[in-house]
Amino acid sequence: MKKLTWLDAEDIGLSLYEAHPETDPLTVRFTDLHKSVLALPDFADEAAKSNEGKLEAIQMAWYEEWKENQ
Repeated sequence: MKKLTWLDAEDIGLSLYEAHPETDPLTVRFTDLHKSVLALPDFADEAAKSNEGKLEAIQMAWYEEWKENQ
């Protein structure tokens, strides 16, 4: 399985949706989103490489998955 990095917003968004299908991603603070990404089993990047733009892209990808399944 491919190891995810901060640049894999779409794949991370899907993984977060699968891990937390009931959670509205727009209610998740970036600090908690950061922790959730780091906790994914297939995530293998450095915590410090994250930034607001990358977290926002991940949140929007997660939101799209969540919205499609509501």
